[in-house]
Amino acid sequence: MNYELDGNMYEVIITKKKNKNTYIKVKEDMKIYVTTNFLATKNYIKKLLEENENSLRKMIQTMCKRNEKNNLFFYLGNTYDIIMVSTIKNVEIDVDNNIIYVKDKTNLDKWYNNQIKNVFFERFIYNFNKFKECNKLPKLRIRKMKTRWGVYNRANHTVTLNSELIKYDMQDLDYVIIHELCHIIHFDHSKDFWNLVSLYCSNYKQIRKDLKE
Repeated sequence: MNYELDGNMYEVIITKKKNKNTYIKVKEDMKIYVTTNFLATKNYIKKLLEENENSLRKMIQTMCKRNEKNNLFFYLGNTYDIIMVSTIKNVEIDVDNNIIYVKDKTNLDKWYNNQIKNVFFERFIYNFNKFKECNKLPKLRIRKMKTRWGVYNRANHTVTLNSELIKYDMQDLDYVIIHELCHIIHFDHSKDFWNLVSLYCSNYKQIRKDLKE
């Protein structure tokens, strides 16, 4: 079925399960996903969407921002225009005009992946050296994650960072590193944990808001 909101038509994908409740989501493809029980009718679902239009607007707005961000080239908190120049051997960055000159997409991807490794490791060592509560350097892993910015694994003393952090400001990356280092001392999110985080990152509350946008 389709649903019209603010003059725009959205496709509604209905999934029926043994659910007592009905759940509504808007995903990156800008479709409305409804998970409900087997007895729910289309009229019931339509009425439910009408009753939750304000929530739908917020979800659509969030996805629009996310899609817009995914279509831009972000590097350490700034957006760049990519210009392909076949004669260029190395990647050149014009910081003043926010332009990256590169030979082709293959070279761009290679450069970007190298920057992720180099920048993350450099900031990881920098923040660990300030961290007085632990003297054993954790192993560092980097991978793309859908729901987390970072993870500390106590069993193998490893910090894993989300590669998507390369798109964000350096202070955001530092905060995630500090957050995971603090989990070495406090494995939960207790008051003591947040006090330790604030010791090394006083504006962590604002950064957390920025990372949720």
